[in-house]
Amino acid sequence: MTRWTTPFRRRAGVALAVLPLAWALAACGSGGDAGSGSSAGGVADELRLGYFANVTHAAALIGVQQGYLTDELGGGTKLTTQVFNAGPDEVEALFAGGLDAAYIGPSPTINAYGQSDGDAIRIISGAASGGAELVVRNGINSPADLAGTTLASPQLGNTQDVALRTWLTGQGLKNSVDGGGDVTIAPTANSDIPNLFQSGHLDGAWVPEPYASTLVLNDGGHVLVDEKDLWPQGQFVTTHLIVRTEFLQKYRDTVAALLRANVRSVEFATNDPAGAKAAVNAGLEAAGGKQLAAPVLDRAWS
Repeated sequence: MTRWTTPFRRRAGVALAVLPLAWALAACGSGGDAGSGSSAGGVADELRLGYFANVTHAAALIGVQQGYLTDELGGGTKLTTQVFNAGPDEVEALFAGGLDAAYIGPSPTINAYGQSDGDAIRIISGAASGGAELVVRNGINSPADLAGTTLASPQLGNTQDVALRTWLTGQGLKNSVDGGGDVTIAPTANSDIPNLFQSGHLDGAWVPEPYASTLVLNDGGHVLVDEKDLWPQGQFVTTHLIVRTEFLQKYRDTVAALLRANVRSVEFATNDPAGAKAAVNAGLEAAGGKQLAAPVLDRAWS
């Protein structure tokens, strides 16, 4: 067994322990007073949805761009969307009541579940697997070469940040949330990472797609770690869909519509990759970003 396998399996074990409980609660019937806050059979006036402008959030981008979300919600529910850089900020918005649902990674989800003693959120679906890599500059070819370097992650406590710190610790490389150690980790907005990498201020970054492909194809980086290699059968959750528990209890019909839209988006991505890529690119632009060049999008999609 390699040095990183056990910590990553522990992380997976925590996630798997949470998921059955979340799904069981989400699947509960409408007995008791669940849904009593709704005047229209569990239909909300508004659904406030958060997601990232990432290829790993393709289901959200497709759902918005293709109109699946508005179709499934129907005319009685207004869809309001907000784009985030990483999961911890989404969790804050959920806790503050500013979001009802979010596409998000597993680490912030587990933190939100734990911090609220299991009360605040429920996982209702998966959305993406894979698509996260540690990309580094030339001259770094092994974990030992990372000593003294500065690496980026999207945000302190986000899924890639936890993955990076777990892997470094497994390699015997000390790191700290306060800075210092053998490797300095600088939580950095995804959109800022390519310029900082190109200018030499960063030696690498553990990032989701399309940022990993951008660093490789546009900025001269190479992959030191593909996260799928750290997981059994190469499968690990990058993105899933969560809702506030209170919202689920009051508006089950709206949550069911959200779930149907997510399924439609994933089916579209699976059955029509070319059309889905076009929708994702349009969605990235609509979310305030730029469309990706075909080679970057193709690599990220794979």
